[in-house]
This record gives sequence, structure tokens and C-alpha cells, in this order.
Amino acid sequence: MVEKINDNKSLGEKTEFSNKVNKLITEKSPYLLQHVNNPVNWYPWGEEAFKKAKSEDKPIFLSIGYSTCHWCHVMAHESFEDPYVAKLLNEAFISIKVDREERPDIDKIYMTVCQLMTGSGGWPLTIIMTPDKKPFFAGTYFPKESRFGRIGLIDLVKRVKDLWTNERKQLVDSSEKITFALQDTNAESPGRSLTESVLKNSYSQLSRRYDKKNGGFGTAPKFPTPHNLLFLLRFWKRTGDEEALKMVEKTLESMRMGGIYDHIGFGFHRYSTDPNWLVPHFEKMLYDQALLTLAYLEAYQATGKEEYANTAKEVLTYVLRDMVSSEGAFFSAEDADSEGEEGKFYVWSKTEIEDILGIEDAEVFSKIYNIDVNGNFLDEATKKKIGKNILHLKSDLTTPTIDIKLLRNKLFEVRDKRIRPHKDDKILTDWNGLMIAAFAKAGYVLNDPKYIQVAKKAVDFILNKMKNSEGRLLHRYREGGADILAFIDDYAFLIWGLINLYEASFETSYLEEAIELTEEQIGFFWDSSIGAFFFTAKDSESLLTRQKETYDGAIPSGNSAAMLNLLRLAQLTGNDEYENKADHLGRVFAESVRANPVAHSLMMVAVDYAVGPTYSLVIAGDSGKEDTNLMLDEVRKQFLPNKSLIFRPTEELNPEIDKLSNFVQFFDKYEEKATAFVCINKTCKAPTNDIKQAIEYLNAK
Repeated sequence: MVEKINDNKSLGEKTEFSNKVNKLITEKSPYLLQHVNNPVNWYPWGEEAFKKAKSEDKPIFLSIGYSTCHWCHVMAHESFEDPYVAKLLNEAFISIKVDREERPDIDKIYMTVCQLMTGSGGWPLTIIMTPDKKPFFAGTYFPKESRFGRIGLIDLVKRVKDLWTNERKQLVDSSEKITFALQDTNAESPGRSLTESVLKNSYSQLSRRYDKKNGGFGTAPKFPTPHNLLFLLRFWKRTGDEEALKMVEKTLESMRMGGIYDHIGFGFHRYSTDPNWLVPHFEKMLYDQALLTLAYLEAYQATGKEEYANTAKEVLTYVLRDMVSSEGAFFSAEDADSEGEEGKFYVWSKTEIEDILGIEDAEVFSKIYNIDVNGNFLDEATKKKIGKNILHLKSDLTTPTIDIKLLRNKLFEVRDKRIRPHKDDKILTDWNGLMIAAFAKAGYVLNDPKYIQVAKKAVDFILNKMKNSEGRLLHRYREGGADILAFIDDYAFLIWGLINLYEASFETSYLEEAIELTEEQIGFFWDSSIGAFFFTAKDSESLLTRQKETYDGAIPSGNSAAMLNLLRLAQLTGNDEYENKADHLGRVFAESVRANPVAHSLMMVAVDYAVGPTYSLVIAGDSGKEDTNLMLDEVRKQFLPNKSLIFRPTEELNPEIDKLSNFVQFFDKYEEKATAFVCINKTCKAPTNDIKQAIEYLNAK
């Protein structure tokens, strides 16, 4: 029976707790600081909390979330701000808060626990464990009070407290079994190399999950997962299968027209709650902007359709306007909520539109963006229409009858005066690496130096501000301070960005830095007994287990990105050891990848590169000369995903690239003209001054 709670404390009445701060007060994380005034005696993850749990003989209540997580806010308001709930938690547990974006190593371990124990996961993540960090209970969001057969937090706390007091051996035994099962998930051994057959299987799986009506994969919630699209573009390039390209185009067009896209301020929301891309979860994540920009840019290269380039430009406009620090690095996210309501910043009533645009223009605008009096956005509590509209298109804007841009700008100016959602202003190396890769790619594909400059500035920030005194890369920067040793994702995504930036700028310092970081990554993360990269460095904090990740979820895994980086660097430098490492990495995960290739879509991109054919292109010519520029400009237009590009400046006596690449020193101009040197699968074609001939080589199967 649920215990009846009817005193004032259960209603969240303020008590002596509310003016106190807890142990989170010294933290940098915006998420942890959101909970600093909770009456729960929160601790950050650290030795102090675990020592206190042991000395007081209490289990640990671990709560993991992030600052722009809607249901994290809900659970905080319902329970963690409630003095009665806090009293129960404080009596029964030592409570620890973790920002999953700041400490993904902790999050990944306990999320795996949750999935092992419950079959699912998500945030907020709730773990109860012994003082030595061994979990015996896992779940996600819990309401304050039990309802509809789901246990509430109040009853859960009381139940666990009773079990800890009276049946502790049962809990400890359970924690030992769970810890053993967790460690067993890391058991793997190298198998056969991944071949073209796994690419075909991945395509077949994606085809079966593809939503022909709306684009995308699966039903709802529907995530963008742009690395699926990056793989499909390569499969189309490899096979000529037009269905693969149609899947990409339909998905990109549907997302761009849907409510998941911010038609007024640009950028993509986190995911769609429905199959039609209409009603988004409104938070905006930096990594989504980066990966989707890459997908739209590659689709533009593949098809030549300007709408894909325009979408990429709009996303980058949003990032430059709202997500860049004064020093040039990128912030992490924007919340879904403002003024306590999800989506309030983004939705419109028809009356508002009419007041801003005037009746005549509003009528045309409303037809284009599907605005009506009743609205299409439901109240979360009542599930009824409340007259609020999410802007979306039914067909692409090809021949607008009015100046749509002018009208959108009017709405933007009004919206800009609303109370904005919270911005998570911490700077993460891994997500910045992805955004650097996107800006560099935009500069390359669109031949626009301003995007390259943005990427350079972000790289400079990370290399200058996000290393410790020993020169080691760090994960998080905020308010003047960097901390937390970098994880594999930080290295892999930053190296990705650096390689893209080299190919966009031909400044060898970026290639040199990519090589140095790769060597450091191998030294600190490579498993010397089995192979592949651990998530944490060998000198990082010791946790329950040292995990390796290969699953490409909302964000691709560090191992997938690292495999692709190694293959690209092998092509750029001629260092076969990188290719050997990539092959070994793929073989470590080969059996799990073969079992579910669609869950490893960025690794499929790497496998596509590895299987080949791969193309090495060196252009030798004088910097800035017309013949050199014409040759480079033509290459930029082509969708050539499995090529490496090196520029060797022939006006220099000993160009820096000769020191980094072991095969380019003899490549020079032919007949005093810029010359292309193309090698396919390490077999070289005759050098040519004719860029059309070089492109033919690069498109050969």
C-alpha cells in the first residue's frame, strides 16, 4: 500500500533546507550547479562521497543526467526539490550527482548496467549501489509517488533502506553478479576482417527499417542519426543503387521541412516524438548540428542540389550566432524548456503571427508553414491542442509567392525578445571536434574561407586552453578552467576535425597535430593484449570496468571514428602501421558488428573505406596560381568519400608535407603546370595536367 503523504513538506513547501547549498557548489558543470540548492545533500563524484558512505554504512544513490534534459528537470522539480523526499534520501543514502556529458566514462558504465538489468535506458539515470561502486538497482525516471503500477521514489527509497538494513547480503550478492556481468560484456577477441558482405547486410537492415512515407528509420521517437546517411551515400557511390540515394534524400528533405527543424532561427532539434518529424523534443545539441551539417554537405556533393548546401549554411548560421564562445570554441547545447515549459520559446499562435506580420502576409505565411487557430502542439499535461503551432512545411520552398526571408526575420526579431532556453555553455573537446570537422568540410565543399577560419579558431582554443601542464588533452572547459583527462571520443573526433581541416586549408600543422594525437591515443588507449581502444586512458580514474565502445548511437563511437581516422592517415602519410591498426580494430569487434551492422553505421563508413577502392590524390602546383586553383576547385565539387587529398606546393624547396608523408617528395609539376597524381589501391596512374582525366581516375570502380 502506498503511504499517504499529506503534510506540507510533500507539497514542496520551503523549509530550512531551501537556503542552503550542498557540495555541488564548487563544481563547474551547469547541470550540477542546477542542483546546488536542492535540499538533497548532493555530492559530486569523488572520494569524499565514497568515504562518507563507508563511514556511515550507507548505500550510494547515483543520479546521472545533463543540463538540457527535460525529464531530468521534471524529476528534480518533483522530487529533488521536495524537502520530504530529500529528508528520506539524506537519511538512507549518500547521494551523488553526475553530469553525463562531463563524465561519459561513469555514465557509460552505469547505463550499461541499467540496460543489463532492465532492458532499456535513458536519462535521468538512477543507480543504487554499494559504497564500493557496485550497483544493485537501476532505473531511469521515477515519479515522486507510486502510480499506475510504477514505484515512486518515496516508496523506492523506503524499500531499499529496509533491504539494506535487514537483507543486505541479498543486495551485495546481487551487486557482485551485476558487476561480473558488466565486466563480461567487454570480453571479445579478434575475428575475421570485415568485408564487403557486411556493407550489404547493413544496407539490407537499413532498407527494412526505412520509413518510405516520412523518411528516416523506425517509427517514433525518430532520431536523425546522420551517420546512417553518410553510410548510405557511400553505398550508393559503391554500387550505384539509386534506392540508397533516395533514402538519403527523402530523409534529409523530410527533416528539413519538418518541425524538427527550427524554421525561424535554424538548427535541428534533438529528435521527433512522432514518425512525421513534426513534434520535436526541442533541445538542440551541438553534435547534431555537426553531424547533420556533414550529411547535408555530402548530399550536396553527391547530387549538386543547392537546397542541401543552403540547409548546411543555415545550420552553421545558427551555430555561429548562438553557440560560439567569445574565444571561438563551441558551447554544448540549448535546453528544450523555457519558463518551465517545453518548446515555449519556439511555438506560435496564429494571433501572434497576424499581429507581427499583418493579416494579409500572415495568411500566406500560415498556409506555407501550416499554422492554424487550433494549433498542432499539444499541452503535455492534458494532451489537448492549445492553439500553439510548430512551424513546418508540407512541400519545399521552391517558388515562394512572398518574401519569406523577410517575414521569417520579423518573427525572429520578436522571438529573440522571449525568455531563451538555458544554454549549456561548457566546452567539450569531442563535440567541438565534430563541429570543427563540419566547419572544415563546409569550407572545403563550399570553397568558403570563412568557415575554415571558424574551424581554425576552435582548434587553436582547444590546443591552447584544453591541455594540462604535461601536454595531455582534457575533456571539459568552463569559466576559465579545463579539467578531466580526455576520453577516446575526444581524441577521435578532434583528429577527425584536424584531418578535415588539413584537407580544407593544406596547412600541415593540422596534419602534424592529427598524427601526434593519434600516437598519443594509441599510447594511452590501445589494448595491447586484445586490440582496439578503451574508452578511458590507462592512467584515468579506475572504475568498475574499463570499457570499449563500438556502438554508434546518437553520437558515433570513438572506435568507429578512430578506425576511419587511421585509414585516412595511412593514405595521407603512407604509414602502413595505421592501416594495420585499423584492420585489427575492426577484427576485434567483427562478430558483434556482423550480428548487427546497422548499429555500427560509422564503422560501416570505415569498412567501406578499408574495402576500397581507395584513392590517393596529390596535386602538385604553385600555391595560389590559377591552374592550381582550378584543379582544386574541381576536386572540391566531387563526392569522393574514399579519397585522400594532399597539396604539394612546388614553389617551396622543401615543403613541410614532405616530412609528414613518405611518398610525395618526388611529385612535382609536369610541363610547368599543376599536376594531379592519382593512385588507386596503391597503384598509380600516369600524372596528368587534365583535371577531367584525374576525376575519371577518381571515379573508377
